[in-house]
Amino acid sequence: MQDQYRRQIEYLRISITDRCNLRCKYCMPAEGVQWIPHERILTYEEILRVMRISTTLGFRRFRITGGEPLIRAGVLEFLQNASQIPGVEDLMLTTNGILLADMAEDLKKAGVNRVNISLDTFNEDRFRELTRGGDIKKVFQGIHRSLEVGLHPVKLNVVVVRDFNSHELPRFMELARDYPLHVRFIELMPIGISSDKRSDFVSIDEMKAILGLEGLKATHDIQGGGPAEYITSEGFKGSVGFISAISKHFCSTCNRIRLTPDGKLRLCLHSSKEVDFRAVLRSNKSDDEVRDVFAQAIWNKPAEHHMNDQAWQDQRIMSQIGG
Repeated sequence: MQDQYRRQIEYLRISITDRCNLRCKYCMPAEGVQWIPHERILTYEEILRVMRISTTLGFRRFRITGGEPLIRAGVLEFLQNASQIPGVEDLMLTTNGILLADMAEDLKKAGVNRVNISLDTFNEDRFRELTRGGDIKKVFQGIHRSLEVGLHPVKLNVVVVRDFNSHELPRFMELARDYPLHVRFIELMPIGISSDKRSDFVSIDEMKAILGLEGLKATHDIQGGGPAEYITSEGFKGSVGFISAISKHFCSTCNRIRLTPDGKLRLCLHSSKEVDFRAVLRSNKSDDEVRDVFAQAIWNKPAEHHMNDQAWQDQRIMSQIGG
């Protein structure tokens, strides 16, 4: 399926819940948020229907996100059903890792190919502060268990924040050298806060300068359909990647859309324009009619985001969108 800018759209990120067992500072305000009412959340049956219809339009990659997806009841059965849909070639999961150690083997059996795990610091106290109470030991246990059961590749998502974890980048690179892990450094994005307030922003170029990348080379051997630029070096068991959504955006090659937990098709993470797909799914339309609405939405995918505009601000936070 192509959009009007001739980009091949084949990657659907599906958020199955807005709820989370952490309260990360860059994701949620201190006072928390009001959860989406249960009746407005898409059912598993509705999500599976979307997946089946999307495969007829050429979608092959599906990432399940939240909030924290592993806290939703029945998630393993849902994943097993999703993995068995004809045309689903890559079923992935993004998680904060808190519940992963106990569930990794079952995730593998359910048909999940690989996982992305959020980890922004090695420091136990700093992690607890950032997540407002999270236990970093559980995340490390989840990482090791994922490697043991054969979820591959295992990727670590590191949102880089100035004066919080920017000094830890070399240690993360050591992790990629010593273990078959793929560490991705991500620019902090202004979701729910104006970009002119982001004095804690660190660009990809600055990250590379901190790391000193002489001798490292680009690699294209990392499985995935995302925008990360990966580098590796002789002796590395893993790799280091960079996702530059702000300083060097990759809009011209974007291949994805998102389905929010309340059933909105979000055609660009950084655009507040959404299609109310829940209303379409619950309006007794046939699969062909739903497919037409889906295809038209993809055709209208924006050319690029506007996060670099000082006036840009999203009213929805990441857990509500599917971050």
